[in-house]
Amino acid sequence: QLQLVESGGGLVQAGGSLTLSCEASERTFSNYDVAWFRQAPEKEREFVAAMQGTGSSTTYADSVKGRFTIFRDNLRVFLHMKSLKPEDTAVYYCAATVSPTSLARHSWKYWGQGTQVTVSS
Repeated sequence: QLQLVESGGGLVQAGGSLTLSCEASERTFSNYDVAWFRQAPEKEREFVAAMQGTGSSTTYADSVKGRFTIFRDNLRVFLHMKSLKPEDTAVYYCAATVSPTSLARHSWKYWGQGTQVTVSS
């Protein structure tokens, strides 16, 4: 059973940067597609960014394009966030699965516990 552990969250001022990390428990992690989601208080969990397991194709939500970058190595996936806005405040989750059928939340099998990002104005 793949396990994912996020880290790197915290408090940052608007306009600042932060890089989240998600470490996997299996050496076969590179075979998984990976993604970041976020959930703000009283809102649904929403897709942020995804990266394929094979190749380097990435996909971003419109709200973060040009500001967030997803990248990975063999055992970790990262989310570099710049030009942060107060509306980016949320709990950020990494997710992984093999060949997801879509970017929707239900397509992702493995989830981390989340890390809080708070952007102050």
